[in-house]
Amino acid sequence: MITSASNPTLKLVRKLLAQKRKREELGLFAVEGEDLVEAAAAAGIEPVELLVAGETVEAELLAAVSTLPHPARVVAVYRVADLPREPRETALALWRVADPGNVGTLLRTADAFGAAVALSEGCADPLGPKALRASAGAIFRVPLLAWDDAPGTRVALVAHGGEPLSSLDLAGPVTFLLGAERDGLPEEIVAHSNYLATIATGGAAESLNVAVAGAIALYERSRRAASSSSR
Repeated sequence: MITSASNPTLKLVRKLLAQKRKREELGLFAVEGEDLVEAAAAAGIEPVELLVAGETVEAELLAAVSTLPHPARVVAVYRVADLPREPRETALALWRVADPGNVGTLLRTADAFGAAVALSEGCADPLGPKALRASAGAIFRVPLLAWDDAPGTRVALVAHGGEPLSSLDLAGPVTFLLGAERDGLPEEIVAHSNYLATIATGGAAESLNVAVAGAIALYERSRRAASSSSR
């Protein structure tokens, strides 16, 4: 039972929850909550450390390192190297998506459609506390790729001026490129994509939230694949 706030494991957890630099340096990350720990176990990923309030650590000490309004009863530490990396035919590639809630939501969306997620420099850390919570455990099932490793045809999703997404041929490996919330995709990224696509909308909104756009794109790809296989 851990009974001191100066315990090395508690210090480690505090740093992993607070500092991206420390997560990168050590190749470790921490998750809060039984749901995330159960998701890891279901994916066959074992923790390096497992802290349970009242069992392995005093509850008030674990609460003191938590980032949650209502501290989790369980906190676990995992190796980044244990996360999935296998290639998939479909991916979302995120360009400088800085909001951790959107990054986590897009991981969850990719999980729903069997896709991978590729990240550029400047994206929110998918292993930070907010992104992990938004991913709802998808971090343990969705392969994370470097931007340049995203597969297949590259379809840049733009708010205006692209071909209708519904008209594109989405057969074979494909990656949907999604830009930052405010600025979208830069011109050089758009210029090197295979297609520009716009999701048709009938309302007055200027554009869709990046997580919503990613979900619609993956649904359209999944719908087409299901339609083709049923013929």
